[in-house]
Formats: sequence, C-alpha cells, structure tokens
Amino acid sequence: MTFNNFLFVALPYIAIITFVIGSIQRYRATGFKVSSLSSQFLEGRKLYFGSMAFHWGILAVFMGHLITFLFPTATLAWNSNPVRLIVLEVMAFTFGLSILIGLTGLFLRRLSTPRIKMVTNRMDLIIELLLLSQVVLGCWIALGYRWGASWFASDLSPYLWSIVKLNPQIEAVSAMPPVIRTHIVGAFVIIGMIPFTRLMHFLVAPFHYIFRPLQLVMWTWDRRRVRDPKTVWTVHRPKNN
Repeated sequence: MTFNNFLFVALPYIAIITFVIGSIQRYRATGFKVSSLSSQFLEGRKLYFGSMAFHWGILAVFMGHLITFLFPTATLAWNSNPVRLIVLEVMAFTFGLSILIGLTGLFLRRLSTPRIKMVTNRMDLIIELLLLSQVVLGCWIALGYRWGASWFASDLSPYLWSIVKLNPQIEAVSAMPPVIRTHIVGAFVIIGMIPFTRLMHFLVAPFHYIFRPLQLVMWTWDRRRVRDPKTVWTVHRPKNN
C-alpha cells in the first residue's frame, strides 16, 4: 500500500468506521453526558462573541461543502456566471474568517481564563488546535487556489462519491497541491476524533424542539410578590430553615 493509498483510501474508512461505532458506543454508555460541557456560567462575554462567530461561520461553510458534494453539476452550472462565482467565493472566505476569529477567541479564552483552564482537558486543546489548523488551511486554499467551489465540484466531489460507493478513485486528489491534501486528511482525522471529544454534542442537538408544541406555563401564585427581592423564592418558607 502506497502512502497516498493510506491517506485517501484507508484513512477515510478508518475515520468513518471510528466515527459511527464510537458515537453509538459513547451514546449508549454515557448518553446523558454527551454535551459541549458549556462553561458559560464561568465567563459569558468572551464565550458569546467567540461562539456566535464560530458556530454561524462553521454552519455556513459546512453547508457550502455539503451542497457542493451532493450537487456538483448544479454547483458548476451556478459558477458558470462569473458574478455568481465571485459572490460565492467572497461569502465563503468571509465565513471562513468568521470561524477563524471566533475559534481563536474561544481558544485564547480557554488558555487565559483561570476558571476555564480548570475544566479543560488535553483533548479539548488537541481538537481546538486541529480545528484552528484546518481553518487556517481552508483560508490559505481560498486565497491561494481560487475558484474552489468549481474545482471541488469537478475533482473532490467525484473522489468523495467514490469513497461512498466503495470504489475509491484517488488519481485527481493525489495530484493536488500539498496544502489541499493536508486539508483533506485533516478533515478525516477530525471526523474520526469526534466520538472522543466535545464535538459529539452536535449529534444530540435538540432539533425536535423546533417542531414540538409550545410549552404552556401556568402561574398559580402572585408573580409580583414572589419575584420581589425582599421575599423568599417560595410562597411558604421551608420548615427546616
């Protein structure tokens, strides 16, 4: 097996299998502990600005990659108009910068806030460094290898589909520049690490809340009197106090 075969054939399948089996096993073993372990109560201002920039940016970039992967022909048709292609490239780079700024802020917060450092483990630092490297590589590619939406659709999308179809075709991806190949390998490494990090929390996001009926809250006491800071929280003071 050549080195390229390991990177672009073996590694993707190892990452996908690890992701699927590891996620299922972790959820079955510690389902109620699968979360991002939010530290917002320790320090919220830096978290808010960093988290907003990171999450909105990564959502947009991920959807862009996913749409190009699923609909390469439609993407190429859209990019046939130079204006649309330029707008797409500028928007993608802007969201990439948003991820970089937000993730850098979150990483510096984790290193500089003593209370956050107390709840930080080694895997938190490793995955954030990997994500930072991946985002830097993505921005580098966007600037140094223009019109990524088009060559992704024409070269990378067929490669990824060949992985899905269990018939890997790595000729095109093996001939790409080192920075692009490193970016691809980094993506598969991160996918394989998801079950062992806080990133797994996106798999258990409560999307069903969007569709469930509105929660009806009924008050059975005088809200003004209970909310008065001069009174205790409950209407009747506990007898054991």
